[in-house]
Amino acid sequence: MAAEEQAKELPQILILGPPSIFPYLESQFSNRFLFLKPWLYNLPLTQFLTSYAQSTQALLIRGGGNTQLTSTIIDCLPSLKLVVTSSVGVDHLDFPELRRRGVAIANAGNLFSEDTADMAGGGVAVGLLIDVLRKISAGDRFVRQGLWSKKEDFPPGLKLSGKRIGIVGLGKIGSEVAKRLEGFGCKISYNSRTKKSMAPYSYYPNVYELAANTEALIICCALTKETYHLINKEVMLALGKDGVIVNIGRGLIIDEKEMIRCLTQGEIGGAGLDVFENEPNVPEELFNLDNVVLSPHAAVMTYESKVELSKLVVNNLEAFFSNKPLVSPVVD
Repeated sequence: MAAEEQAKELPQILILGPPSIFPYLESQFSNRFLFLKPWLYNLPLTQFLTSYAQSTQALLIRGGGNTQLTSTIIDCLPSLKLVVTSSVGVDHLDFPELRRRGVAIANAGNLFSEDTADMAGGGVAVGLLIDVLRKISAGDRFVRQGLWSKKEDFPPGLKLSGKRIGIVGLGKIGSEVAKRLEGFGCKISYNSRTKKSMAPYSYYPNVYELAANTEALIICCALTKETYHLINKEVMLALGKDGVIVNIGRGLIIDEKEMIRCLTQGEIGGAGLDVFENEPNVPEELFNLDNVVLSPHAAVMTYESKVELSKLVVNNLEAFFSNKPLVSPVVD
């Protein structure tokens, strides 16, 4: 009973998602916070919230995927004062409603820029690009299926060195990816909300022009109203039948149905995808395409980044409950 009473005195944190870091958080910090876990109850979420979360001031939510913080959910949380998301992006939050209610928001800040770019150098982004161009995963399947031993011919791939690469979103992550591609002798161009005065790359004011002048597009931008389905049919046709798309941003930045059509009809050359429109549900049409490489939204997650993200989340929560400034606040 003493332990239960002590737990009731801990700050309550509502968990939605839950984030992939939650098992680590729960194992390390259950003595500092009382975590509310709606998925353990056989109740609709709104009913759980009205029954158990009326005094909850802080919420931790998974970034990306299908977990959305809507106005309906917010209405069920009259005491809510802080939302912490495990992502950099906030497109899964009803941002205007949270701001209207004066709810503070904290995110992953700059934590992932190095990890995403590092994985891009040897795995996601650049790795996806190399894989699609050189047909590494397709070659692996070719060998495992015994086709090599049957003397069947495996189609040659394309080289990365010297390719004209377009970066969509030259922020922290896009800049780091661009630097790594320079090591392959690639010619870098970019599209971004504004021209970067210090960037040594060619700037195109719209994505269509960028696609028309490059051989591969790497999507690194955030999802906003302006970038929703930014990569549409016209952009893909401008990229051309040998062009490759790599997406480490958000799935909804690409018109997924149109991309599948372009891939199956040979209107673009291939795709390397770490993100999808309806995660974790990936269109089955992509599974049997040898010119497509798939990754389970892993670009930002290393073991080290999970540990650092957990610390950042805890630091933000402790700052909030101590009436101190948030460590990584989201500002307008």
